[in-house]
Order: sequence, then structure tokens, then C-alpha cells
Amino acid sequence: MTDYKDIGFAKLDTERLCRRGYSEAVFCEPKTTEELIKIFKGFKEAGQNVLGTRAAKEQYEELKKVFPNIEYNERARCLTLVDKIIEKVGEVAICTGGTADIPVAEEAAVTAEFYGSNVKRYYDVGIAGIHRLLDNIQEIKCANVIIAVAGMEGALAGVITGMVDVPVIAVPTSVGYGTSLKGISALLTMLNSCAEGMTVVNIDNGFGAGYSANLINRKIEGK
Repeated sequence: MTDYKDIGFAKLDTERLCRRGYSEAVFCEPKTTEELIKIFKGFKEAGQNVLGTRAAKEQYEELKKVFPNIEYNERARCLTLVDKIIEKVGEVAICTGGTADIPVAEEAAVTAEFYGSNVKRYYDVGIAGIHRLLDNIQEIKCANVIIAVAGMEGALAGVITGMVDVPVIAVPTSVGYGTSLKGISALLTMLNSCAEGMTVVNIDNGFGAGYSANLINRKIEGK
């Protein structure tokens, strides 16, 4: 039995919503505008909201001509086409070490919100000025899940994890100078942290962090 929609160059997993509770996301970066239009149409015809990640502004401008209600978060590089109301529950807190980490954090935020979580943002609370984190930690602790996004040495995630009793998802970013190795230094710091309860996703993978945080948050909320 066919459980996907074959549009020639792509096979859309339209049954994922029934199978896993969440619709398939579209990675836009390598696709042509024509391909994206057909993919978005396919999911829309299946009655599903659509999330597109790593989308260029030029792609958005072309899709806007076909889908007037499509929205674009330029910093996150995310497209959202929402026809069905999304009920948001619980709370995911997203923290960044610096403002340079915000694009990755916004990808996580858009993803978590799209799939049904309330999000609170705590940006530029890195450990170089740790008082900024300490000023916000009591509010951050109230979230069901915390996403910590940081480049450079990536220490923010371990510091936060050592201060809270909720799951922390660490996202290393490619922000930093030469020996940051485009995020590898932050990744290794996070992987080697001795703070229990922290999980690490791939470099710059805001989408993966937002998706996982939403799953945890909604499970805690009984959804």
C-alpha cells in the first residue's frame, strides 16, 4: 500500500502525520523554486501545515506568489505555511551564548512553535558575562525543556545543565575563530560535559533541537 505521495522527483511522506504525530519538514536549501512549489502544494493538498528549513529569501518571495499566507523568518531561514491552527502547550526555553548564535536559535524556536510548543527566548546570556545568565536562571528553570545554543568553546550548555532539573538540549554552532574549527570545539565541549541530563545535537542543527524539545515538552504536557 502506498503511504506517500509520488510527485515524480520526490516522494512526500504524507502519512508521517498519522504515523508520528508531526508532518514532514522540507529542507529547502538545495531545491529549486519549482520543486518547492510542487512540494508545498503536495502537503497543502494533503491538508497539512508545512515547515521549510534553510530557505533563502528569494525562495520565499517566489513561493509567496503562490501561497499568499506563507510566512518567512529571515533570521531562522524558515518558511511556515499554516492553514490549520496549531495549539501550543507547555514551555521551551531557548538560550544563546551570544547574538551571533541567534540564527540557529531561531531555527529551533520556529520549529518548536510550528509543532506545538510555547517558546521563551533568552538571548545573549553567555558565560563571558555570566551575571546575564544568573539574572534569568529562575525563569529559565520554569521551562519543561531548555535548548542551549552556543559557539566558541560551547560552555553555556554545561553551565545551564548544572543549574537545572529539566532536560537540556545543547546545540553547538559554527560561530568562532580559527580553533573553534567551525563548531567542532563547541561540539566536543558539549559531548564531554560532566553535567548529567544534557543531550547534544549536530553543529548548527536548530531544527533537530527544536523538534526534540517539542516532543519532550508535549509528552510532559500529556499531548
